Amino acid sequence: MSDYQNLTLEIRGHTALVTIDNPPANTWTTESLRALERLVRDLDARRDVYSLVITGQGQKFFSAGADLKQFASGDKEAARPVAEAFGAAFEALSAFRGVSIAAINGYAMGGGLECALACDIRIIEEQAQVALPEATVGLLPCGGGTQNLTALVGEGWAKRLILCGERIDAQTALRIGAVEEVVPTGGALEAALALAAKVDRQSPSSVAASKTLIQHGRHGHPARGLELERERFLGLFDTQDQVEGVNAFLEKRTPEWKNA
Repeated sequence: MSDYQNLTLEIRGHTALVTIDNPPANTWTTESLRALERLVRDLDARRDVYSLVITGQGQKFFSAGADLKQFASGDKEAARPVAEAFGAAFEALSAFRGVSIAAINGYAMGGGLECALACDIRIIEEQAQVALPEATVGLLPCGGGTQNLTALVGEGWAKRLILCGERIDAQTALRIGAVEEVVPTGGALEAALALAAKVDRQSPSSVAASKTLIQHGRHGHPARGLELERERFLGLFDTQDQVEGVNAFLEKRTPEWKNA
């Protein structure tokens, strides 16, 4: 099924298999983020779907995140719908009433990693790497990254990834709690589907209720944190460094920061 922009949907028993399909790097666009939000809400309405597995098309990328060209102008109002689309899509994914599993088959960068962080469980292939490099280009994670990563790995490692721009390999991601399992190259989807099959044995109502309780305990007051995340993201468009960072990246040069 391909009724969703840059996403394919296949129903396998009680599992919805979603593939991010926007080559070459499976980047997110405003349209594909809105499609993901609609897809999850459509699945929520299906009583026969108990789990959702999301993966990337191809062998290299799960998702490289946002296409930075859309931020090159420094237009705050143009950035607003993108930030809102990231938030709405990944919050919908996080709130999916069933079990969501990310099969990380390659690089998961920026909004790609945020997509995986919005899932309940993450399985990563041994060659894959993950990062939240937004500050390197004068931005910050606005799809739940600052909130969800901290909840999983703690403040220290969240700061290393976000503030220091560290890129980590699969084993490090496992060690710090960013993912739950490492599998051989090419094995993430099979492992994720096998885990999803276990969900079939669980009561969907029990799973939905338990998931809500677990996530409430984890976040405390997530709504305000997510609001602040997007407000601060948009605030960066009042700085010179935002435009400099994005354009330096696109021009393949070292940025000249103004700290202003």
